Amino acid sequence: MLGVGLDNDGHKRVTTGPNFALVGGSKDTHEQMTEKAIKINEKLERKGKTLENVTRDEFDDIAHEVGLKRHEPPQNNQS
Repeated sequence: MLGVGLDNDGHKRVTTGPNFALVGGSKDTHEQMTEKAIKINEKLERKGKTLENVTRDEFDDIAHEVGLKRHEPPQNNQS
């Protein structure tokens, strides 16, 4: 998992852990990203899964449980 915080308070932050690398963000944003990445890993472990063998739907469900949502780009409806 890769997390990129787009807000900034002048500090450079990088956090890595099992299955994740997080860069940027304000103190609050970076803490939130770290918490969510850790929670995702905990939920995967409880399910006996790894990031490499979880399905996209399973990952989406876990991500939703920790408060993340998928960003769907706008559809380009050209005829």
